[in-house]
Amino acid sequence: METVREMLEKRENEWLSPFATKSADTAGRSYPIRSCDIRTEFQRDRDRILHCKAFRRLMHKTQVFLSPEADHYRTRLTHTLEVTQIARTISRALRLNEDLTEAAALGHDLGHTPFGHAGERLLRRVYSPDFKHNEQSLRVVEKLENGGKGLNLTAEVRDGILHHTGGGEKASTPEGRIVFFADRIAYINHDIDDACRAGILSEEDIPKELRRILGSSHGSRIDTMTRSVIRASADTPDICMEDSIWQAMSRLREFLFESVYTNPVAKGEEGKAEELLGRLYVFFLEHPDKMPDEQKKWLDTEETARVVCDYIAGMTDRYAVTLYRQIFLPKMWNEGNKLLPSL
Repeated sequence: METVREMLEKRENEWLSPFATKSADTAGRSYPIRSCDIRTEFQRDRDRILHCKAFRRLMHKTQVFLSPEADHYRTRLTHTLEVTQIARTISRALRLNEDLTEAAALGHDLGHTPFGHAGERLLRRVYSPDFKHNEQSLRVVEKLENGGKGLNLTAEVRDGILHHTGGGEKASTPEGRIVFFADRIAYINHDIDDACRAGILSEEDIPKELRRILGSSHGSRIDTMTRSVIRASADTPDICMEDSIWQAMSRLREFLFESVYTNPVAKGEEGKAEELLGRLYVFFLEHPDKMPDEQKKWLDTEETARVVCDYIAGMTDRYAVTLYRQIFLPKMWNEGNKLLPSL
C-alpha cells in the first residue's frame, strides 16, 4: 500500500514547478536515517527545528529593542515566524517546495546572539572578526543541538540557513533564496512598526517617495515587496525582486539605519549589553570549569575560546543578565544572615 509520504512526493511531482526542489530528490543527510511513512524529508527537518532548544530560546532574544518588557515588540522568535510566513507565501505562489522554504526560514536565526547584533559585534571583537550569525546557525544544527549530535538536517535546508544573509554565495535552491528576500522584507517592515510603537519614528517620517512606491502602511509595504518578488521570479529558476522595488527597499533600509538602528533611544543600552557579554566571555575563558556540563564536555575536542563563544552565542538576553548578576554582583543578606537563593 502507498504510504502518505509517497503520496506527498507524488503530489510534489505533479504540482510543483519544474524549478522546485522535490523532497524525493534531496541530496540527503550527513547520517542516513530510515524514511518516515507520513512525512517528507523536508517536513521532518521543519519538525526537528521546531522542537529543538535553540528555537525555543529565540523567544527571549532581542530583535531590535533590547529585552522588551512590553508585549507587542518583536523578539527573534516573532521575527522568525514573520519571515517564515512571507517566505511560504512567495514559495506557494511560485509553486516551489513550501516545506523546504519553511524549514530554512524557521532555522535561519538559530545561532543568533543575545542582544541582537550587539552580541554579534562583541563576539567579532573578542572571539573572531569572522564570526557570523548565519554560520553559527549552521553550527547549531550540524553540531551543537541534540546533545552534540546536531539535527542531521538535509543538505538543502542547511544550505538555505547558511546563505540567508546574502553576504556571499546564494543558496543553491530557489527555496533557500526566497529566505533571503523574506528576511529583509520582514525585518525592514516590522522594525518600522516597532520604532513607531516606541515613538522614535512615525509613518510621516518615511520619505514621501518611498511611501509612494512601497506603500504607506506596514501591510501595504509587505504586500508590495512580496508581490514584486513573485512577479520578478515567475517562470525562472532564480529568485529576484523588480529593480525599482529593490532600489526603494534598499533606500528604506538605509533610512532605518539612520533613524532607528543608530538611534540612541532604541540602541542606547547596546554598549552596556556588549560590556556585559564581554565580561562573561573573559570570565569563562579564564574559568572554563565554571560553564555548565553541557558546554564543558566540548573542551575535550574544541578550543576553549570556541566553546565559550558557542556558550555566549546560545544565551538568551535574560539568561545573560541573570548569569552576570550571579557572577559579578554581590548577593544580599537576609535577616537570618543567609544568602538569598540565586535567581
